[in-house]
Amino acid sequence: MNIAIIATSPRKNSNSLRFSKYLQKITQSSGYENITVVDFHHFDIPSVGRGTVNKDALTDFQSELITAWGNADLVFFVTPEYNFTVNGDLLNAFHQLGSKDFAHLFNNKVFAFAGVSSGRGGKVPCLELTTVVNKIINFSNQYSVVSPRIYESHETHKNLDENSDSVGNLIYESSVKAFVDYALEVTKRWVE
Repeated sequence: MNIAIIATSPRKNSNSLRFSKYLQKITQSSGYENITVVDFHHFDIPSVGRGTVNKDALTDFQSELITAWGNADLVFFVTPEYNFTVNGDLLNAFHQLGSKDFAHLFNNKVFAFAGVSSGRGGKVPCLELTTVVNKIINFSNQYSVVSPRIYESHETHKNLDENSDSVGNLIYESSVKAFVDYALEVTKRWVE
């Protein structure tokens, strides 16, 4: 099974990236090794109306994102919650890549969403993204599944250190593991 974990905050060394690397560690501890983490810190997809992504002339970031996502059976999107909603870069990426040229990104995949917050939050962007991705799958006539279990990473900077290791909150650790295990099980049922 190939897995992509996409940290969608544009901030350098963001909590989304910290949580993404923790997801990678948890997934590896479950016996999976083919995991790619993509960091939106290098995001350069043009805003809708100001350009498009040319499949024949991808930038380094675009190529990294599309390759990891395209090769994955399971795609985790880790998103910060900005003002109780999804960050604009991720929505823009879905708008730009939800086209015929990139339909393969929405075919034969399982998508799982985690929302990251420095306080309490993360649910709303996951719920909104579930709707967006389901609509793209539907309108592009692809076959994929959105995992119904989402994760809200509360007080991420207090639960994970700068090396993306848990600081010892057993409830946090077990809930992240349950989220990962659920997404892996859905993917096994979907791709096998």
